[in-house]
Amino acid sequence: MHSLFAGLLLISLLCSWQVDGASLFDGDSVLDVKLTGPLTSLFADKKQRAEQPFTLVANGKEHAVKVRLRGKSRLRVCNFPPLRLNFSRQDTADTVFAGQDKVKLVTHCRKRKASQVDAIQEYAAYRLLSVLTDVAYRVRLLRITYIDTERHDKDQSSLKYAFVIEPKKALAKRVGGQLTHVKGVTLGSLDAQHMAIVYVFQYLIGNTDWSLVTADDDDECCHNGDLLDIGQVRYYVPYDFDLAGLVNARYSNPDPSLRIKKVTQRLYRGFCMPQTNVQTALETILKHESDIMGIMRGLPGLSPKELDSSSRYLQKFFTLAGNKEKLLRTFKKQCLRAGS
Repeated sequence: MHSLFAGLLLISLLCSWQVDGASLFDGDSVLDVKLTGPLTSLFADKKQRAEQPFTLVANGKEHAVKVRLRGKSRLRVCNFPPLRLNFSRQDTADTVFAGQDKVKLVTHCRKRKASQVDAIQEYAAYRLLSVLTDVAYRVRLLRITYIDTERHDKDQSSLKYAFVIEPKKALAKRVGGQLTHVKGVTLGSLDAQHMAIVYVFQYLIGNTDWSLVTADDDDECCHNGDLLDIGQVRYYVPYDFDLAGLVNARYSNPDPSLRIKKVTQRLYRGFCMPQTNVQTALETILKHESDIMGIMRGLPGLSPKELDSSSRYLQKFFTLAGNKEKLLRTFKKQCLRAGS
């Protein structure tokens, strides 16, 4: 009887852990966090990216976490680059971080207020894609008080917005898929309707910094996207939207080969496919116009002017889409042909 009770208790705890593990990305309220540790040493170690011991406090509960730098281009251009938080599973039970292991944190990049705005707008881009498809990374916005324990001569604290991204394995488990790592991908292996949504979504936010081929400094497909197999079908799941026109980060510039002058200039970079797929994707986005604009208008941490600017950028897309046939012709004219 005792062993039966112990077994039931263990199952209960495991189920609770799984539910709590999802809870970090189940809500969209801003989570207040305090992150304390040797930030000066952390930022000085861009080559080794060694983990440093930090303390994270959220909802009144304290966690010991290991933090290291991450990223590629942002590691070069940011004086406050993205971070990775490494939790101890035993330390997070019954908390908002329950079940989490290694979690990516997207930070404000630079000290100027504009960089904080960039982080919030990139967070919004992830939220918008999640409205259109479940096969997308979920995110949670944080309001973080950073405390540098190595700065004693100045005010060692700062309050900034940041966001965490759902881990790859968590996404795969949520949608019943499996991550795959290959050097290349064929268009025929990809779910056509999902790709159509990705193509039109990238146009919506003005993002050209992605592709279905391997980046120059990688040995796996694809640039700014992960591949996920669900059954016999493959999905491309995009990430990293900091160079999108919606964000318009101060360090962003378009690829010169694209022949656009600035990242706010939209360019369709989807591969050519049956027009019915693209039309259905466009109609899906139009159906969610109120949801999309609602997310933008509800963003915290932005001034009325900044909110208006972001909303107007997206509204220009919906104005263009008012003439669906003309916009679809633009997509057909600009679409990439296989092998190009």
